[in-house]
Amino acid sequence: MVSDRIPPHGGSADPSDRQQPTLEHAIAELEAAADAVDPERFDAALRLVGGLLGPAGERESAAVGPRLAAVLPYAPPFERAHLAMMVGACVERGADPVACAGQVLSGLRGALSGALLLIERWKETGGGDLPDPDADSPGQAHARIADPDDPDAWPAHQAVIGWWTLHLWQMASFAVYTHAAVRTSAWSSGVTEVLAELIERYGEEQHDLKGLLYLMRTLDDEPLLVLDRPTGTGYLVRMDGLTDNFQLHTLLADLLIGGGHLPGVRPDPEVVALSRTEEVDGRRVTALGAFNLVAPDGSWIWNEGTPSDIPVVDGVRTLVLDPQPYERSWAAGRFIQQVPGGLRLERVLPPAEAAERLARAAAAHPFEEAFG
Repeated sequence: MVSDRIPPHGGSADPSDRQQPTLEHAIAELEAAADAVDPERFDAALRLVGGLLGPAGERESAAVGPRLAAVLPYAPPFERAHLAMMVGACVERGADPVACAGQVLSGLRGALSGALLLIERWKETGGGDLPDPDADSPGQAHARIADPDDPDAWPAHQAVIGWWTLHLWQMASFAVYTHAAVRTSAWSSGVTEVLAELIERYGEEQHDLKGLLYLMRTLDDEPLLVLDRPTGTGYLVRMDGLTDNFQLHTLLADLLIGGGHLPGVRPDPEVVALSRTEEVDGRRVTALGAFNLVAPDGSWIWNEGTPSDIPVVDGVRTLVLDPQPYERSWAAGRFIQQVPGGLRLERVLPPAEAAERLARAAAAHPFEEAFG
């Protein structure tokens, strides 16, 4: 959790000093330092906020989250990332995630763009191991990648700042993306598409961003048309907070087999609970596969992917269920523990409609082709 990582860099203020500063006083000083464009004053105020925010209660932290988010655009570059962590901690304690998300996600975009620029410039200047943010000097990295004809140019600064702060923006962004309202807004506005493209380009150079990427792609209040080829039946269901296809597979089996719509063995209730809301807590509970997930064009939908992989056909994501080509099992649970998942049945398709939909679906690609 982000809230476990505050206070910020370089220590914290002692709230037991003679003046007994309050969090309100500290944030007012932070805002004043930002208005004055005074980096040293801002850094001191940020330390003070960090020292007071750590022990603050949930109500107080929730109230100040949007104020801290509003300061983000005016913070010095490195301090901005630490301030974003504090915003994320406030969101975890109940601050309005939508009010806080805009500036946090904007900062993530800047950090990703900078990190990608550093990777590019590193290759152009000789390659080798990329700098270690925990051990190497940002100044030395800047000197290496800077344009010799214009060493003070902004791109080199942007690259170094992005590379050294990306992990902080990642955690702050994760905190806001755990909320469905943020995911819905970011998805509909195109923000998620832009960030996902940057993350895919980044890969796993220094930080593993897979969890954030899966969280960003989580679908909320999303209809899904499910066509079962062996029985010729069809079902319109609705997904909420499903972060991975292992989870979707389990909940589909519980809904359709457990509900008496399809033949088969209903998943164990504990497996279902772990796919919905229960925490794994170190347990290893085995989930069993019930069918093969296939797109209408015959390509496989892998359990390792996300429901966003399922294609949209005629305005609705459409999934075909085929018999399993081999037995599958996996560790039950949700890839993103912080997000509860749900799946509900909205209607059973009339036989003629299900048959018409299935008639347009291609046969599944052979096992060898799916792997090839």
